[in-house]
Amino acid sequence: MVIKINPTDLIKKQSSDIELITMIEAVLYLKGKPISKKEISEITNSDFKNINNALEELKIKYSSPKSAIDLIEINNTYCLELKSSLNEFLEDLLPSELRTSELRTLATIAIKKKILQSDLILLRGSGAYDHIKELLNKDFIVRRKQKDGRSYWISLSEKFFKTFAISNEYLSQIGGNKK
Repeated sequence: MVIKINPTDLIKKQSSDIELITMIEAVLYLKGKPISKKEISEITNSDFKNINNALEELKIKYSSPKSAIDLIEINNTYCLELKSSLNEFLEDLLPSELRTSELRTLATIAIKKKILQSDLILLRGSGAYDHIKELLNKDFIVRRKQKDGRSYWISLSEKFFKTFAISNEYLSQIGGNKK
């Protein structure tokens, strides 16, 4: 028996697998916290079999010693983290008082320039409450009560601009915000 494979179907399958892998990688990076296969499935609109295959490929990709990233599985949830072997090397590059997850939350605020706390929580997950608390304690952000609502407006502080040497003009360009 000869099985004929249509090359177009094979290309479509490979293309959709690569696309799913890329989507999952982007979701894991952006979330910055462990998320379940169910959440990945809902976000990518994919079935568990394809998600399992994509996660296996990501594990292989990140198992390389040349990769700075690890795919971590914790209680059936997944996240991307810098390899712990790089901690000492990167120590001087980042403000020592901020964790990677806090830096990601701070980067989200920086790109938006001004964001409602409730919207930030939707983007970054409930762990962002702790990040906001730390960023406030370390004076990287400012929080002001919303006039007509229950949430808070979060924006960058002067310490942020001094520490990271980034101008408002540059943030306007990358965030698509107008002055």
